[in-house]
Amino acid sequence: MNLPLHERIRQDFETRILSGALAPGARLPTEQALMAHYDCARMTVNKALTALATAGLVDRRKKAGTFVARPRVHAMAMDIPDLGAQVAERGQAYRFDLGQRRELTGAQARLEWKVDRAVPLLELEGVHFADGTPFAWEHRFVNVAAVPEISDADFTSASPGAWLLEHVPWTEADAHITATGASAAQARSLAVEVGAPCLCVERKTWRGAEPITYVRQLFVAGAYELTAHFGPGARREG
Repeated sequence: MNLPLHERIRQDFETRILSGALAPGARLPTEQALMAHYDCARMTVNKALTALATAGLVDRRKKAGTFVARPRVHAMAMDIPDLGAQVAERGQAYRFDLGQRRELTGAQARLEWKVDRAVPLLELEGVHFADGTPFAWEHRFVNVAAVPEISDADFTSASPGAWLLEHVPWTEADAHITATGASAAQARSLAVEVGAPCLCVERKTWRGAEPITYVRQLFVAGAYELTAHFGPGARREG
C-alpha cells in the first residue's frame, strides 16, 4: 500500500530521530529544501512537520526553523526525574559517586537484560548525594548497541540518568514502585541499618521497539517523594 507523501516524509524523519541519526537540537532542512528534495508542495511538507511536532519529536520555531525536540520528560503521568536537578532546586549540593562500571556481553548480558537476544550492556552502580548525605542507591544497565556514545561518558558532571535524559530521546517507559528493606551492601552505600525501609523504583525505557535502559533505584525513606498527575485526558505511555 502506497503511503501519502506527507506520511512518508513524516516516517522518514521519525525513523531518523528515533534511531539517533538526528540528535536532539539538530536542525531539520528548511521547508524549501524539503519541497525540492521530495518534489512536493509546501502544504505537503507542512503537514508532515505538523505531525512530527504533534508527536513531540520536533520543535517548530517561527523564523528559526524546525529542530529535533529535546527528550520530553513530561509526556508520562509520572515524570522520569533528573535527581541532580531536583536536589539543586531545593538549594542543596548534589553529587553522584560511581562505584562500579563494567561491560557485559553474551549470555551474561542476555540474562541480566531479560531478553531473547544478547545485547552488549554497560552496567553501572552508584550513589546519589544531597549535601554530602546519601539518599539514593542506583543499579543500571544501558543497551550499548542502542547508545554507543555512552561508552565514552565518565559521569563526573552528570549522573547516568541525567546523561541519558539529555542525550537520548525515548518513546515509552514502564515503572514499578515498591517498598523494601535495604540489603547489607545497599545499607553500607546509603549509611543506614540493614533492613532500613526504602522506596524502590524500577524503570525500563525504550526508543521505538529498542530497549534503552533498565534502572533500579533505592531511596532512603523520608528522603525522597514521587509526585504524579492524573486527569481524564492523561495519555498512557507504557
